[in-house]
Order: sequence, then C-alpha cells, then structure tokens
Amino acid sequence: MHSRPSSRSSSTVSNHSTVHDERAPKASRTKSTTPPSAPAPTANATPRQRTARVFDHTPAAALARQIYLKVVGGGIFMVVLLIFTVLSIFWGSTWKIPAHKLPGWVVDFDNGDIGRTVTHALTSSASNSKIAWTVLPASAFPGGAAQVAGMVLEEKTWVAVVVNSGASARLAASLASPNASYDGADAVTVYAVEARNENGFRNIIRPSIQAALDALASSFARSTAQRIANGSNVAELLSASPQTVTAPLRYRIDNLAPFDVPVATAVTFVGLIYQLILSFFVVMLSDAARTASSFSSTLTTRSLVLLRLGTSFVGYFVVSLFYSLLSVAFQLDVSKKFGHSGFLVFWMLNYCSMLAGGLALEAMLTLLTSKFIAFFMLVWLITNLSVCVFPIEVMPHIFRYGYGAPFYNVSQAMRAVVFGTKNVVGLSFGILIVWIAISCITMPVFQWFVHQREAAASTSAQSTEAAAPQQTESEKRASHESDGEADHGETVLGSSGRVSSTV
Repeated sequence: MHSRPSSRSSSTVSNHSTVHDERAPKASRTKSTTPPSAPAPTANATPRQRTARVFDHTPAAALARQIYLKVVGGGIFMVVLLIFTVLSIFWGSTWKIPAHKLPGWVVDFDNGDIGRTVTHALTSSASNSKIAWTVLPASAFPGGAAQVAGMVLEEKTWVAVVVNSGASARLAASLASPNASYDGADAVTVYAVEARNENGFRNIIRPSIQAALDALASSFARSTAQRIANGSNVAELLSASPQTVTAPLRYRIDNLAPFDVPVATAVTFVGLIYQLILSFFVVMLSDAARTASSFSSTLTTRSLVLLRLGTSFVGYFVVSLFYSLLSVAFQLDVSKKFGHSGFLVFWMLNYCSMLAGGLALEAMLTLLTSKFIAFFMLVWLITNLSVCVFPIEVMPHIFRYGYGAPFYNVSQAMRAVVFGTKNVVGLSFGILIVWIAISCITMPVFQWFVHQREAAASTSAQSTEAAAPQQTESEKRASHESDGEADHGETVLGSSGRVSSTV
C-alpha cells in the first residue's frame, strides 16, 4: 500500500526536475544575447608565429599573392611608362646635337688678303658647319678686337672670329724681308667662353673652329708657297723664317672664361640633382613629422598650410647654408664676380633653388601622397636636367622651356658667380622667386581641395550609416512576444509530462 505513493512521489519529483531541465536552456539562451567580452591580452602573450609560405595552398595565401603581384606589377608598369615618357626627354636632349646651329660672328679688321680669305672660307662652308656665321663690319666695333671680346663675354654671341688689323701687311713684309719673329697665329683670334657651357664649347664650338681654320691654314700655306716659289729670296726665307712659308696663317683661341675649376661641376650640374634629393628628404621628413604628431589630421587648413610653408622656408634656409659651406670647404672660389659678397649671393641662390624645387614637391605631395610623389620627383628632375647639358640654342625647339626652368637659371647664375660670365643673377633670382610663388599659391589650394574631399567623404559615410535599417519598437515587442510564447509552450509541455506520469 505504501509502495505506490512512494512511486508517485518519485515520479512527480522526476517530472519537476524535467521541467527545470527544459527551462534552464531557455534561460541560458536568453542571457547569452550579450556577447562575451574578449579576453584582455596579457603581458606574457605569445607573439604571432610566422608560419605562412608564399606558395601555401590556402585562400589567405592566394589573396596575399594576388595583392602583392598587383602592387608590384602596377609599380613596375609605372616605372616602364616613365622610361618611355620621361627619361626619353633627357635622351632626346642629347640626340642629334646640334639640331640647330650656334650663332657666330666674323669680323675683319684687316681688310686685306687674309681677311677676305678667312671671311670667304667661313661663310662658304656654312652648310657643313655647326655654327651660323654672320659677317659684321669692323666699323661696328670702334673699340677694336677688345670690344668684340667683351661682347662675346656678355653673351651677345657664342663665338667670334676676328681677323686682326694688319695681318696681311705683316705677312707681306715677312715674305719680302724674312722676319724670324713672324707668328702666323697673330693673324686670327677666336673668342669664346667655355664657362658659359663647357659641353657646347668642347663638343661644338672648338671642333668646328679647328676643322674650318685648320683646313683654311693648310690651303693658304700651299697657295703662299706656290706664289713665292719663283722668288729670288726663297732660300733666305726658308733659312731665316721658315714659318712664314709653312704656316703663314694660323689662329689663336682666346678662352675668355675657361671652365678651369673642376669642383664647380658640383654646383652647376650634378649638384643640382643633389639639391633636389635633399629637398625631397626635407619634404618627406616634414610629412612624417605631421603624421606622427597628428597635425595632419587635427589642424585647420590655414594652420596646416602655414606649418608646411614655415617648415619649408626654415628647413631649406639651414640646409642650403651647410650645402654652400661644403662647396667653400672644397675651395670653390665664389668671390670672382661679387667679391666678399659672393658667398651671400651663392648661398641665397642655393636657398632659392631648394625652395623652388622643394615647394613644388611639397605642393604635389598633397595630391599624390607619399606613395606616388617619387614619380613626380623623377619628372621634375628630368625636365629640369635635360636643358642643362648643351646650349638650349642647339637643342630642338621643344626644349626652349628651359629658359624658365629652375635648374637652368641656377646653373647660369652659378657660372656668373664662380667664373665671372655674364651677370644673369638678378634674372635668375626673379625666375626662381616666380616658381616659389607658384608653389606657395598652389599648395594651399591643393590642401583646401583635399580637406574638402575628405569632409565630403566623411559626410557621405555618416549619411549612409544613419540611413541603415534599424530595429523599431514594434519589432522589438514582437521579438519579446515570440520569446514569451516559446517559454509558455515549453511550460505546457513540461506540465503534460507530469500529468501523464501521474496517471
């Protein structure tokens, strides 16, 4: 009799435990809606293991290879594109030189046989010459040969061939009465300026002059020998003054400003490349400093522009000073044209040169970012360097832009300071200042444009986020009601189990 209640009681307890077991998972599911917080990293956390290989057969490795090849392949394509679009500019500047002839003068102060011979020889060979000769009357130079030399030094022309006064008379006198001191080189003087462009002088002017006048000297010596062959004093002439017969006509090249300071190459050509590289370093260092200090993302447009300009002007002031001192340390004489003020002029030229090149990089960095600024630097370098190798006059007309290029003007001004050529320092400073002003205008404009673009992108992102579908209150209530119904169903199911078990 007592065994049945005991069985029923145990069954009831068992069913109650079943109900609790069925409700427990639901409670657990309800509480688990809050995501668990990630475990905080500990000081003894194990470093990330490097286990991947380039050719792993995993989706992650395949994606990494695809990204890597895309970046490297795109970069190499850009480099190849630069080779044919930018480097070809430099190659073109040295191809088929001279594409045009350099201007030259022929001035006859002799008005004799030698003068007419030299003038005719140079003008008749103009088609094969690299110099376009223009014959000017001696009356245009009342100061004589010295005035011609001064005008060549002042870059009125590239070269001048002067037949000296009395050249024919001296030859005739020596033929009639042998003169042991006769020198045929007194007949013709060639004036040129090597320091104006050493490549133009060495590769165009001097070879052209030597080829033309050497041929003329040989021809004139033969004609002179034939003319005096039957003379009564030939033996005496050959004995006392043989040079009168063998070299009656020679010439002397008067290099008015020789390029005789090898270290000057560092400031007139190669050093211009180094200047741009140093400017690039300053640009990238200041960009890194703005990023590290968060100035690039926190400052207003006006403050950021002023910071960038101030950094450039102060930075290049210091760098250009030590760059100038380096040249002086290697005994580059900068006092030939301006005396003791020469170093100040030299320093300010380097300063303005760095500003003109560096600020252009600074402005373009705003648009191109640090990823692509190196490509612009190469373009800037090649377009400037191409017009500094040979005289612009002998290059194709497309290179006439060089007259306004920073490198060309710095190079010309440096030649005036170091070698005493034509004083173009004022003009060069003016052109450099124009380039500096252009960058000072474009850089704020570019910065404003970038900030406007970033602001528009931020506003668009916020609008998209605000327009995303959100859960309404009714949806939340419906969700709660469905959860309650599920709980009720589980309770009924548990009660049924208890009843059936009781029965």
